Amino acid sequence: MTVTFVGAGPGDPMLLTTAARAALAAAQVVVYDRPSADPIVALAPAEAERRCVGLAPGQRALTQDEVNALLVSLGRSGRAVVRLKSGDPFVASRGGEEAQVLHHAGIDVAVVPGVSSALGAPAAAGIPLMLRQLCVTATIVDGNDDPEHGAPPNWELLAQLGGTLVILTGRGRIRRIAARLVAGGLPDDTPVAAISGASRPEQRVLRGTLGALPAPLPPPVTFVVGAVAALDLTAAPKALHAHP
Repeated sequence: MTVTFVGAGPGDPMLLTTAARAALAAAQVVVYDRPSADPIVALAPAEAERRCVGLAPGQRALTQDEVNALLVSLGRSGRAVVRLKSGDPFVASRGGEEAQVLHHAGIDVAVVPGVSSALGAPAAAGIPLMLRQLCVTATIVDGNDDPEHGAPPNWELLAQLGGTLVILTGRGRIRRIAARLVAGGLPDDTPVAAISGASRPEQRVLRGTLGALPAPLPPPVTFVVGAVAALDLTAAPKALHAHP
């Protein structure tokens, strides 16, 4: 009895690992969170059962307890079950919680790491998280500060760490987060980049500052805060377009 957690990366199927593709090709059941994962789910055999547990047209999202129960039931079925997770299964997702539930139920867990959006989204936007001339540290934070989901981040303390701050799942709270970072000591002109749909054809990147945040973008959104957020190393240097 095994459930394989597969990291789907930030969205582009080309960023899947070879191991992820192999797990999907062998899957008899694929459990995933959003219809946006359909191009990756399509890599599973046509006869594989597909279970979307997130919000979808004409379908409510399952609660976490319901997802846990489903995984335990499927894990005990003896079939090859893939739990597909965006990014990396254990970074700012509930993969760790689900794996714990399976472990306690006596079901083996295998993990295929994926490219976390914390790394893939900034890279796709041309933002180096570490650049010796600007910063040599990067901190990844789950932006969900609802106390019901565990101890919320201490944003004032994070403001004092320096370096680059990568905020995941913080789209609906970014204004409150920015205010607390400023209250913690970060200047309000600290650069901020918002990256929506990273690595996908619909990718959009907007830049601003803590004091003048980028306009809202559709989810999923990854935020980068710090000096490097002002950079775009994928864009052609302006000098190449200058007239003599």
